[in-house]
Amino acid sequence: MLPQSSSPRVSAPSPEFSAKTRRSAMPMLECVRVIRDTMIAESDAIRSACDEASTAAVEAAQRIADCRGSVVLTGVGKAGWIAQKLVATLASTGSPAHFLHPSEAIHGDLGRVRGDDLVIAFSNSGRSEEVVRVCGYLQKQAAGLIAVTATTDNPLADLADHVVPIGRHVEACPNGLAPTTSTTVMLALGDAIAMLASKLRGFAADDFAKFHPGGALGRKLASVDDVMRPHSQCRLANDTVSIREAIASRSLERRSGAVMLINDRGQLSGIFTDSDLVKLLQRREEFSLDRPIGEAMTRSPVCVRSGQTLGQAVAILSQRRISELPVIDDQACPIGMIDITDLIAAGDVRPDLMTKSNQTDSSAVVRLFPESTRSTPNTHSKDPS
Repeated sequence: MLPQSSSPRVSAPSPEFSAKTRRSAMPMLECVRVIRDTMIAESDAIRSACDEASTAAVEAAQRIADCRGSVVLTGVGKAGWIAQKLVATLASTGSPAHFLHPSEAIHGDLGRVRGDDLVIAFSNSGRSEEVVRVCGYLQKQAAGLIAVTATTDNPLADLADHVVPIGRHVEACPNGLAPTTSTTVMLALGDAIAMLASKLRGFAADDFAKFHPGGALGRKLASVDDVMRPHSQCRLANDTVSIREAIASRSLERRSGAVMLINDRGQLSGIFTDSDLVKLLQRREEFSLDRPIGEAMTRSPVCVRSGQTLGQAVAILSQRRISELPVIDDQACPIGMIDITDLIAAGDVRPDLMTKSNQTDSSAVVRLFPESTRSTPNTHSKDPS
């Protein structure tokens, strides 16, 4: 039997423990410096690539726009993940695209590529064995092969019929090894090419909306017709009736904070809000309740037309600091109302929206009549109180 040692045994720290020790020992200031240095290095690399951007990228975008089939992107490792992200960007901006993994391709997935497809291969070095090998087959099978690589002098570039060089960049990795600046530049240039291809295709916001029906972005691109309170749930009255009659004209399950006023042709002529009523009562002008509402309404209210997007409507509500936005048809007749309380409940806007002033596309603002015909300021907003 071996004698027991009088000193306790100390086991070597596990790699996980050592890593935690190293992390905790690093001063916060040094941690912040690494974060900033990495971001600066990557942004500097993008600026450098911008200076070198040439007609090669333009031609790549033109080929994408002219492609009659699908755009097939391939790559391995970090470059492969960049390719997959750009597949999503292209697909959502009018260019049908899918990703082809080099290893899977040579085991049957080459069948995904047709004769009218355009292949784009990503490799910083241009020497990735899997990518070079599969592109040897793809150059004969597809309509064209574009290489996105550091230089024009490498095996992948030799196979391609068009090369988009991204330049050589020092990696931001502290060891100078992990792909960081190179993949950042690859992604930025890929996005730029995709955006130009989208413009060349004539891809518009309406087309974008078709491909993004879900999520917050899809909601923003939805038509106001889909989110407004329809005509049947709105308070409407003729602009010749009294204020008292207009307010009591209809009882609704969901109370709206405004009455839309129409003329004898059924066109929107003005709007009268709850805050307008409160102001009359605060001034002790109860006698005005029996006057024609046309004398107290806001003429030429800000509106949106049927078919405009919810994003445009939200921008108008924010910039104008109003709470109700009539929706009109091509004949200027009201067909519904955008009420800010509905948008807040749906999460489309924050409750503090009315306290901030944002810029909006002036083309989204619709006015029914010239400014000179307004009898009252066009600010049909509710009092903060």
